[in-house]
Amino acid sequence: MDQKLAIPNPRTRELIVRWPEETPLALLASHGGGAFGRFSLAANPVDRTEFRGPDAFENLARTLDTPLGGHPRLTGRGWVVVLGYELGRQIEPSIQGHGNPAADRPWPEATILRCEGAMVQDGNQDWALLGDHTTIPDLTDPRTLKATAGPIKPDMSRSEYEHIVEQVVEMIHAGDCFQANLAQRFHCSFNGSVRALALAAFKAADPRYGALVETAPGQAVVSMSPELFLEVRGNEHHRTIRTRPVKGTRPEWVPTDTLLNSDKDEAELAMIVDLMRNDLGRICTLGSIRVSEGRTIETHQTVHHGVAEVEGILDPNAGIGDILAATFPPGSITGAPKIRAMQIIESLEASRRGPYCGAIGWLDDSGLLVMNVAIRTIAVHGTSLGGSESINGGLDYLAGCGIVADSEPTAEYEESLAKTEVFRRTLQALSE
Repeated sequence: MDQKLAIPNPRTRELIVRWPEETPLALLASHGGGAFGRFSLAANPVDRTEFRGPDAFENLARTLDTPLGGHPRLTGRGWVVVLGYELGRQIEPSIQGHGNPAADRPWPEATILRCEGAMVQDGNQDWALLGDHTTIPDLTDPRTLKATAGPIKPDMSRSEYEHIVEQVVEMIHAGDCFQANLAQRFHCSFNGSVRALALAAFKAADPRYGALVETAPGQAVVSMSPELFLEVRGNEHHRTIRTRPVKGTRPEWVPTDTLLNSDKDEAELAMIVDLMRNDLGRICTLGSIRVSEGRTIETHQTVHHGVAEVEGILDPNAGIGDILAATFPPGSITGAPKIRAMQIIESLEASRRGPYCGAIGWLDDSGLLVMNVAIRTIAVHGTSLGGSESINGGLDYLAGCGIVADSEPTAEYEESLAKTEVFRRTLQALSE
């Protein structure tokens, strides 16, 4: 950290309202304190690259793929990375042809934003400038940010969602898979500042792995994710990689013991832990994979979650392409076995997921990597109203559930609604 900045708490809000209107913002925002999501980062990207079509993953890996050696640390030079769920169609091409989910939104398979400098707030320290200071804009006087949104509408009815849950349960009983994650999409109209939307979202969710990334004119993602997909840290001797899959959800008003004592939810998480052990085992040294934290219950805004942690020692020759090829999409939002679960998702969901259930995070030139699972994520799309952050268009928010053999369609539908509560609170906060 080489230059401190006078930005008082609440740090993220103060930065958002003072970031210049005409300057694009790529913000990764950690909330809640504790041992997770330990840094926030804000940057003005100097370049942006989108990846689309059948060569999306190959081209992404070629752009990013250098061995992650040296000493992983925050340098302020690197990439803000936004991976859409459909990037997995390139990594696992066997899932294609199992259905035809509508490609009715403008999202690429991946977007990366090159940053040569960044404002970083690590742990309880003050904001500091890292890398090339000239790429960081001078902060302005605080601005009043405004936006409006229409009523939330589901893409499918309750009976339609419950029907596809029934179909998955039948497939599980027939031996097709053990678990598959099914999502439904909610949408509404939107007009105004995506930064106002992010302020409302961060207030509603207090997200551990939050993000506001203005990916292109007329496009942005606002993530309220509580879930870590991948983290690579370490030193010059070895690098560790860890993941913290989330499985099992209850609304915040339900006692935590209800989730803790649920055999169904415990089994659901155990399946995904095994899947993630296998995924990490493809890129880690032999015998280094371990469950570093068994099942525990975490309470976030609006919900309780079951969580576990898996980690290993990363193969010294593994680059980012190898890591993503082994692990993406995250197992917690696909199912098990992973490829068959992805085929089922492809066959039953009506529309492509876009940024939802992909990953958003930071890849530092030093080899440090932190990426969330892009759940609790709002995709903003429409027409730019000028500047870099005003949009007239719509919001998409998806929510899903892990379906297992004893899933009850009514209960799974209610769980998906519980996961939309933070979206409802976000839109409510916009009007306050």
